[in-house]
Amino acid sequence: MKVISNNKKAFFDFFVSDLVEAGIVLEGCEVKSVRDGGASLRDSFVVIKNGEMFLKNAYIKSYEKTSSYKPDERRTRKLLLNKSEIQKFERLVKEKGFTIVATKIYFNKSNRVKVEIGLARGKKLYDKRQSIKERQQMRDLQRLT
Repeated sequence: MKVISNNKKAFFDFFVSDLVEAGIVLEGCEVKSVRDGGASLRDSFVVIKNGEMFLKNAYIKSYEKTSSYKPDERRTRKLLLNKSEIQKFERLVKEKGFTIVATKIYFNKSNRVKVEIGLARGKKLYDKRQSIKERQQMRDLQRLT
């Protein structure tokens, strides 16, 4: 598994659970751009419309060596999941107030671009402070050893 981009901000801003691997529909030379590392999941999120999941606000840089067709870099991209998984996510988002965020984009063993998505519940300010405190303590421990 070759990881292209991690969404570290999602783990800082949210409690993330129920991670699921999803396929993503890409156009033209977007796969080449992802392979070169031109993808970012910062500020991206997932919405459900008409029984389908879409990744919004994910950045995939246009490939430099292409001249004919360049898709929009922040366009909405469809995610590929089973119907039962989509219904499960939709039920949890409506009932319990979760959000769906993309946490990682990577190539799997068969060289297909995959996106890892998860259910997220927002952190309060004191939770974020606690995360910063724990991270600082881990750094101090690393320096001592």
